Amino acid sequence: MLSDKIKQVIRTSYKAIGENMTNFNPRKQQTFLIAEIAKTLAGEYDKHRKIIVIEAGTGTGKSLAYSLGSIPLALSRDKKVIISTATVALQEQLVDKDLPFLKKHSKLDFSFTLVKGRQRYVCRQKLSAAVTNGDDPQAGFTFAQKPNAADVRTLSDMHKKLSDNSWQGDLDSWPESVPHYIWQQVQCDKHSCLKHLSEHTHCPFHKARETMDMSDVLVINHSLLLADLELGGGKILPAPEDVFYIIDEAHHLPKVTRDHSSANVTVKGAIEWLTKLKETGDKMAKLIKSQRAISPSLKLGDDCQDLLGELQKVFTFIENNKAAYFPKEKQYRFENGIIPKNLKNWAEDISELSKKSLAHTNKLYNLLMESVKDGETQMYLAEPLLAESGFMIQRLENLHALWKMYEKTDNEKAAPLARWIEISEGKRFDYVISASPIEVGFTLEDNLWSKCDGAVLCSATILALNSFEHFRFQVGLHTNDGTQYQQVNSPFDYQNKAELIVPNMKYEPSADQFTDEVIEKLPELIDQGFSTLVLFSSYWQMEKVAAALRDKHKLEIQVQGEQSRQHIIEKHKKNCDNDKQSIIFGTQSFSEGLDLPGKYLNNLIITKLPFSVPTSPVEEAQAEYVTAKGGNPFMSLSVPDTSKKLVQATGRLLRNESDEGTITLLDRRVVSKRYGKQLLDSLPPYKRIIQY
Repeated sequence: MLSDKIKQVIRTSYKAIGENMTNFNPRKQQTFLIAEIAKTLAGEYDKHRKIIVIEAGTGTGKSLAYSLGSIPLALSRDKKVIISTATVALQEQLVDKDLPFLKKHSKLDFSFTLVKGRQRYVCRQKLSAAVTNGDDPQAGFTFAQKPNAADVRTLSDMHKKLSDNSWQGDLDSWPESVPHYIWQQVQCDKHSCLKHLSEHTHCPFHKARETMDMSDVLVINHSLLLADLELGGGKILPAPEDVFYIIDEAHHLPKVTRDHSSANVTVKGAIEWLTKLKETGDKMAKLIKSQRAISPSLKLGDDCQDLLGELQKVFTFIENNKAAYFPKEKQYRFENGIIPKNLKNWAEDISELSKKSLAHTNKLYNLLMESVKDGETQMYLAEPLLAESGFMIQRLENLHALWKMYEKTDNEKAAPLARWIEISEGKRFDYVISASPIEVGFTLEDNLWSKCDGAVLCSATILALNSFEHFRFQVGLHTNDGTQYQQVNSPFDYQNKAELIVPNMKYEPSADQFTDEVIEKLPELIDQGFSTLVLFSSYWQMEKVAAALRDKHKLEIQVQGEQSRQHIIEKHKKNCDNDKQSIIFGTQSFSEGLDLPGKYLNNLIITKLPFSVPTSPVEEAQAEYVTAKGGNPFMSLSVPDTSKKLVQATGRLLRNESDEGTITLLDRRVVSKRYGKQLLDSLPPYKRIIQY
């Protein structure tokens, strides 16, 4: 139950914030959210299932609501609050703006920190090794790609700044972009970052983790959350049972979960590094100088040899079937996830052999660690080998994960795994073998909902076609399981502040003449506003329209991709500040998370409903599964997904209560198709002008 004392703390904090915020108006939506979140987390609705799903429209102040609804209760119960977001922009807003303001003015005594994955930090030891004798790095330290002079300068600069404490050692705070192949060699990883060894005590990652342990509120991203859950929870972050999770931008959670549960392996690439693994094992056994290292080293050599033989069979099999698998496309998906019998047999062998190889490598790794701790092996000799074997362990884990998904017999009552192969033509020719679950709700139920002390899932777009059902299924929540649901509408006056116009278009987007009709209509539509954003569903169409309007009408247009997003936004705002008409052309990524309040946007044009064709193997497999069950993938997957995207896209217009403007939708299907009315009715109550 929520005690009177906690209720009073929340009320006092809210009042104090109001007194320190300019133009503050207590919003009933916000106070309602604070109360609902606090009551849910306190167990007032369900003692065992303290979960609430919230769709909170723009302007409801959800970050303040979930902070005040969770932090006072967490402090009183010795729990931590973990706020997980999908975008860096929201993380920065929370850490740089929202939480400092709350801490300063709410009278709540709490600490907070931004938590990043281990790979975002440099390893002090690896960096030292990389800059020692630039041309002749320390034994065992090898670059995947030879660094050029500029890279060597960057590494030296990093080392200097880390040593004099002018850089804290995280990738995001380094002023320039660092090539991936360079960062990969010096980043921290779980196998070579050894806190209990004196050389690693001042490691940037461990310093950051100490701050995390002392903080009450942790701001993370969905990927880090999933990485922790994948390890069983409580390995990177605090244990789920000690945490209130706030999952903001929750509509991204299903996709991030799916990406985390998938695996892929290159065949020739795996053969190449497995050839080196036996050598790594021999070097470790030699350095350990103990009889106990002989057996795992010999077994590793034998298993590696067998693994190479099995992978060679896989490579030959794909080569022999190349004409059938890749007649035109460079990708082949196994229908209904069913793979050929011999590939399944090899998968069973590779899965078993990679599991054994992993056990042998881990055994050698631990023996070498013991040898260092006991003073039998010098650290400077062991460290490069520990780092090398760490790389190998990660690769073996991935190899095992992929082939385990290929050997698995799918449950007839559940969705099959998506399995596919593709041709990779990067620096060299190879085959990539991939697998991914189609549905991930059960993963979230098993690893998060059933373990955590409480959770708040929120976003401005969770509902699809005015229902929570689609989202509930995606994230593994069930009807009547104790989870609370709330839809809190925006306080904006949609009726009087925005018009939604559907002009009379001759052609549907599928028609060849549609692009020409858009080119013809746009100049007049652009002139109806001062600051315009035009959203397209494809790059080629956007570029074709931009070229035509620049050529024919001499319009000054900023087009996504021609400059960085930041540059486009800054130039657009500058134009508006100088009372100069400004036009931005963008695609799907500009329809979410783009904030252009007030005069910076009063004319939004959406050329086409944001339907996405199922092009990825996972989406194709999902549509195939729905069809196999007798469903209609278009109505059960595409339309709900488009509904959410359309709400996001139209949401670019009104960002503050004083904003106003026009939304024009150039897709006649909202009038001509049966699902069109459902899509329109799922939008906020804009004043509608349908010109048909």
